[in-house]
Amino acid sequence: MAAYHAAMLLDTDAAYLALKARDARFDGRFFVGVTSTGIYCRPVCRVRTPRRENCRFFGTRAQAEAAAFRPCMKCRPEIAPGLSLMDSSRSLADSAAQLIEQAVHEGQDLPMPQLAARLGVTDRHLRRIFQAAHGVGPLDFLTTQRLLLAKQLLSDTTQPITQVALASGFQSLRRFNAAFVQRYRFSPSQLRREGEVRSGGDVLRLAWRPPYDVPAMLGFFERRALQGVEEVQGLELRRTLALAHHGQPLQGWLRARFVPEQHEVHLSTSESLQPALAAVLQRMRQAFDLDADPSLIDPVMALLPLPHRPGARLPGAVDGFEVAVRIILGQQVTVKAARTLVQRLVNRYGQPIPTPYPALTHLFPDAATLATADAEVVGRLGIVRQRVKALQALATAVASGHITLHRGAPLQPTRDALKALPGIGDWTAQLIALRALAWPDAWPASDIGLMNVLGSRDPKHITALAEPWRPWRGYAVMRLWHRVETLE
Repeated sequence: MAAYHAAMLLDTDAAYLALKARDARFDGRFFVGVTSTGIYCRPVCRVRTPRRENCRFFGTRAQAEAAAFRPCMKCRPEIAPGLSLMDSSRSLADSAAQLIEQAVHEGQDLPMPQLAARLGVTDRHLRRIFQAAHGVGPLDFLTTQRLLLAKQLLSDTTQPITQVALASGFQSLRRFNAAFVQRYRFSPSQLRREGEVRSGGDVLRLAWRPPYDVPAMLGFFERRALQGVEEVQGLELRRTLALAHHGQPLQGWLRARFVPEQHEVHLSTSESLQPALAAVLQRMRQAFDLDADPSLIDPVMALLPLPHRPGARLPGAVDGFEVAVRIILGQQVTVKAARTLVQRLVNRYGQPIPTPYPALTHLFPDAATLATADAEVVGRLGIVRQRVKALQALATAVASGHITLHRGAPLQPTRDALKALPGIGDWTAQLIALRALAWPDAWPASDIGLMNVLGSRDPKHITALAEPWRPWRGYAVMRLWHRVETLE
């Protein structure tokens, strides 16, 4: 037990009180293993509260599974919110965990020596610091991520078991079945036969920790919505999406509906995106910042010179390249003007796509298309020459794989690579890191909106004002922008 003791919750009495209250604020921050059943649950589980002496508390799902507990079929630990990048100071181990999660959801193989090399450390050092930070080794963590992803796909979709196995990173059905049975003591086919009733229509559930400012999140997307690509209707965001999966291009649509009373987002997609459901899940978790922990962020946001609104979140990226294009075209113009320019780009280069929604008709132009577009034609859309050059330099770098834009990408090297491109300075790199790389402490000091609301034109002065908001300055950016945009 000592192997994961360091990462367990220290105050188990407080954890038991949260469990008794089914307090959703602690969802994903700890898990409880019940020794009388051999099952581990989220603190929001609706089953009868176990006796205190039968409870063991764990900081992560991987720790619970390493202690031979299997996930609850009722509360489903696989849909619990995770932890964001800044939830601890163990940056190297946390970066490794993020890269593992990214690889699992993108369906990529990630051998431990390769992971260690990407982080610039030895394999042995990686195992040591990962064990100390997360209470389990990286291979156990990887197996947990794969099996929980498989459990969600088995529970929420009708995908064939073989397809679920491949989507979860297993190279054969035999290995998948063996790992599933060894860890959970029942087979994937048993889960399908005896598991809970699905929501219908392959709806995947994603949980968050309350409070969550849903109106602010949906308002952000609605003010930037591109005709043909996306729309916000009530509590739903709908949009088209193109992505590559195992080298194959996929195109389709998705619908994400907030269900505030359940603290969940319910996600459905076109059948064409089903092979990449794991990647879509990961992208939506980032787009809606579902892993944020308000207990850490809200006390800092209360320091802002604004009326406090609990539940701050960072609107992230469904597609990192798309967000980067929007940011480049938003240089030195209003949100409305930027949307007009991006809309012209979509109208000219967006690929038509059939969907069941009349408002969704086009895909956002991909990097390869914009990289090879005639610069003169792009310029005739009203985009100034400097931004055309920046746009095409970025598109070329992304299309070639020189730059990747997702939350698993290395922060500082990516920022440096962005700033090396023509027409991309610190403001642009900071905002791309904020939204595409999910960097919660980004601070674009030269932003006019921030200067207006903070009452200063001096970037050094507003940076000094923002010092107490570390390490969540990115959340402060969104709160300050929300103030400006809703007053316009």
